[in-house]
Amino acid sequence: MSRGRFGIHGGQYIPETLMNAVIELEEAYNRFKADEGFNAELKKLLNEYAGRPSLLYYAEKMTKDLEGPKIYLKREDLNHTGSHKINNVLGQALLAKKMGKTRLIAETGAGQHGVATATAAALMDMDCVIFMGEEDTKRQALNVYRMRLLGAEVIPVKSGTATLKDAVSEAMREWTNRIDDTHYCLGSVMGPHPFPTIVRDFQSVISKEIKEQMYEAEGTLPDAVIACVGGGSNAIGTFYNFIEDKSVRLIGCEAAGRGIDTFETAATINTGKLGIFHGMKSYFCQDKYGQIAPVYSISAGLDYPGIGPEHADLHDTGRAEYVAITDDEAVQAFEYLSRVEGIIPAIESAHAVAYIMKHAKDFSKDQKVVITISGRGDKDCAQIARYRGENIYE
Repeated sequence: MSRGRFGIHGGQYIPETLMNAVIELEEAYNRFKADEGFNAELKKLLNEYAGRPSLLYYAEKMTKDLEGPKIYLKREDLNHTGSHKINNVLGQALLAKKMGKTRLIAETGAGQHGVATATAAALMDMDCVIFMGEEDTKRQALNVYRMRLLGAEVIPVKSGTATLKDAVSEAMREWTNRIDDTHYCLGSVMGPHPFPTIVRDFQSVISKEIKEQMYEAEGTLPDAVIACVGGGSNAIGTFYNFIEDKSVRLIGCEAAGRGIDTFETAATINTGKLGIFHGMKSYFCQDKYGQIAPVYSISAGLDYPGIGPEHADLHDTGRAEYVAITDDEAVQAFEYLSRVEGIIPAIESAHAVAYIMKHAKDFSKDQKVVITISGRGDKDCAQIARYRGENIYE
């Protein structure tokens, strides 16, 4: 990979007003990622505050019921704040503190990244502003309250589709205005260089632990690792330390919404085209004029119209597979894992569970797969109830 590029993807397609900020960030990251003191401090935060290493759980009932491979679940839902997002946020917040920044801003879709950012800001005594699409503030009202409870200001974004892509745009605009004291804590492996690399490095702890835990449990590598994909941070975290292990299949599960043959989808690899948006070259859902298209998913965390540049390259090279999972399949998986294993997954994570429900018979019984449960599903219960025709607040 050349600087900031993954094959043809990546780069820094940003206004001149942001160049100094990303150069400052890259220089600081390169300095601190090799600093023993920084790494020791981050490791202590991950272990003692976030609760790492996260559990690798053998889903015995699910394995027997599906009659396919031996299924393990990487339990990122057990992290402090309830998702994988804390891994990246603690790293970026600590980096921002070392850079002398006093204020964190972030975008959020499902709210989990916003909650994690607000949590780190509270811990490190920093101001915090979260941009969230107005539509998502309604879908994820619980997380809005959690962010405010933690001391963050939550700004509903009303422009565009009032979802994640618009929250990203507003956060970037705000960063342009407050570079001196503000760090933009980007939540996924997207945006201009160096963000895709920084977020990947902080999330790669997931695959590092999976590899160690699988050797301890089975004495071997898994045959496949499976994760949901929106922008792609939990998926690249799940994949990264297996990229050179060619025997391990890397399977990313995109949000197909109401189907990839409809306009109500967010399956970027399956339906998108090459483009430039939010500071990077990658694949994006676009209309016939090349404009970024409105996207849809039941999952607020996956309805982003693009995908991180490293994922785009993994697709181009054939190293990773990207499959589309519909709303209905994800909801069935949400209910299935809850009832069979007593684990309520985030609706995002349920897209990955749905894959093995569909394809278990494609694996032999002596094979082993790991599914990353990227977050817990408390935040989604009211929405799934509505999807099933119930109103739990009546």
